[in-house]
Amino acid sequence: MREGTQTMNIDRQNMTDDSTEQLAAPLGFDIRHISAEQLAELGIARIAYVKPVEVNGTQGFAIHAANGAPMALTAERDVAIALIAQHEMVAALVH
Repeated sequence: MREGTQTMNIDRQNMTDDSTEQLAAPLGFDIRHISAEQLAELGIARIAYVKPVEVNGTQGFAIHAANGAPMALTAERDVAIALIAQHEMVAALVH
């Protein structure tokens, strides 16, 4: 592991059959009228956001779940994207 890099800790074994079925279930709401809560849950197990941050005066990249929960911090954007892909998620870049 590179210096200044933290790994993501996603435990998919704790996902129940119900939660994985919900991921594949069709949406039960009109996407054009989505609430903030629904948006936060949409893609939570599939999408992670990469956001440039500054920590203690050092530039880095934070990885957040779709609901905004922090997941990891790394010094390089490419490493952040690779970590997300390694966990079978899709990276979305936030400017």
